Amino acid sequence: MYKDFQQHLQNELQSIQDAGLYKNERIIVSPQKAAIQVSTGQEVLNFCANNYLGLSDSPQLINAAKKALDERGFGMSSVRFICGTQDLHKELEKKIAGFFGTEDTILYAACFDANGGVFEPLLNEQDAIISDSLNHASIIDGVRLCKAQRYRYPNANMEELENCLKLAQAQRFRLIVTDGVFSMDGNVAPLDKIYELAQKYNAMIMVDESHSAGVVGKTGRGTTEQFDLRGKIEILTGTLGKAFGGAIGGFTTGKKEIIDLLRQRSRPYLFSNSIPPMVAAAGIAMFDMMARTNELQDKLHANTEYFVSKMKAAGFDIKPTQSAICAVMLYDAKLSQQMADRLLDEGIYVVGFYYPVVPKDLARIRVQISAGHEKEHLDKAVAAFTKIGKELGVIQ
Repeated sequence: MYKDFQQHLQNELQSIQDAGLYKNERIIVSPQKAAIQVSTGQEVLNFCANNYLGLSDSPQLINAAKKALDERGFGMSSVRFICGTQDLHKELEKKIAGFFGTEDTILYAACFDANGGVFEPLLNEQDAIISDSLNHASIIDGVRLCKAQRYRYPNANMEELENCLKLAQAQRFRLIVTDGVFSMDGNVAPLDKIYELAQKYNAMIMVDESHSAGVVGKTGRGTTEQFDLRGKIEILTGTLGKAFGGAIGGFTTGKKEIIDLLRQRSRPYLFSNSIPPMVAAAGIAMFDMMARTNELQDKLHANTEYFVSKMKAAGFDIKPTQSAICAVMLYDAKLSQQMADRLLDEGIYVVGFYYPVVPKDLARIRVQISAGHEKEHLDKAVAAFTKIGKELGVIQ
């Protein structure tokens, strides 16, 4: 059988290559930071990492991880409820809850697991999940694992959300689910309006803060800070793998009873190893740092405002953003690949995104700004985009 299947796979791969859409992995041979070295020996500026606060190579986090490695070992070799819980895990969960103003937290290996494990234990066929059309793939997959009735509304469209809520009155419990920041566009969910509708139609809310935590809000505490809703949202999910140091680890934080039930029934939690002690220790150090200073968030916000204004002035089509994500719209998939390759030659590391990651004919280069970037890095990126943009006819 495999011989026939192998030919089928080879044909599929060839068609992707013929379309100029084959994804090649570039190999980095340095720590993740603003300026990185790739395997060709070239040093480039990284503008496509989720390293929003520039903490991936933070000496404070590295030292905390080294200390835990010496004192607590390499890994737990167990799930949490057997023998996989150290005091470090419990302390990190408490720190996360304190940061977001929630009642309790449960850790996962990744936010993909957090989103995959949140719906099925809480809701069943009597209930309703109402999901934004641009929600992350992990939310979509998690919803598929649950038997609740499914409703879907166009991105951030409050009129359609209200229509869904009206229809969902037929169900027992209703949960509105949205990304905090939509990762391909950079827009922030209108959580204030979502909350008003939830109150009006007796619904709960879940927000995935993966791209908003550490970024959105005056002190980077996410969308609930941005819209003055701290402690009022039932479920938040997020990751330690983006702004919070860039390693691994996800979490769900929110109402105590929800977290308690997830500890009893959430399958990714019950059947996956605990995060390594060194990751937990680095996470604790990171949240302690967040409590002491807002310096990194302030720099990130200033960097983003500067870069977006310069790119717009150069003539690029930039999606409106309220985050550290700047979507440079190119629309053509092959063009997005060509431009990313040309920019790499100029020392700017970015990636083109196209269907099915984004809708057809909405290809783009997603630029992600970091507090690790200096003004000269931003200026070099704008200059490179302008040069290649003119050569490829993207701008005049």
